[in-house]
Amino acid sequence: MREANVNRKTNETSIDVRINLDGSGQYDVSTGIGFLDHMLEQLSRHSLVDLFVRAEGDLHIDFHHTTEDTGIAIGQAISAALGDKSGIVRYGAAYVPMDETLSRVSLDISARPYLVWRVQFSKPKLGDMDTELFKEWFQAFAQAAGITLHVENLYGENNHHIVESCFKGLARSLRTAIEIDPRASNAIPSTKGALGG
Repeated sequence: MREANVNRKTNETSIDVRINLDGSGQYDVSTGIGFLDHMLEQLSRHSLVDLFVRAEGDLHIDFHHTTEDTGIAIGQAISAALGDKSGIVRYGAAYVPMDETLSRVSLDISARPYLVWRVQFSKPKLGDMDTELFKEWFQAFAQAAGITLHVENLYGENNHHIVESCFKGLARSLRTAIEIDPRASNAIPSTKGALGG
């Protein structure tokens, strides 16, 4: 089983993450930020990655540190669980519609972290959460996981639908990319013979 635990503790946050890449989409998530919990639950369910998250942070200041550090910890856990990445499909892409909204997410588990974020929101907040923090989460996740990640909202009006379609797009593309390729189950998917290190 491809599993990993990450414990990340700073003066701003304390985060415990456990994942199983070969799970069934079971989740147990508590960050203190309701909307972020909802998005991480979507990530787990639609990627089939089992995800446990416990985060305590300086929410009395704002949600920034907890959001960013949760992205870092989950990204680190995925990277650790992938090991040398042998046998994985490596690439994944998904179009996710949600009512009037359509988003596209493409990724490469390349060990070359990069985020392209083409998502705009019409309001500064969703509930109590600043919409600008979603980019921060995806940036932190991509950097820590070593993933080249392109996230685009092609169109949409409802801000909840826009961000949820982005998280579901990440989930579906990640699900494809981390699968073991039955035609190359022992091979590193690169002509260089290595991905990261």
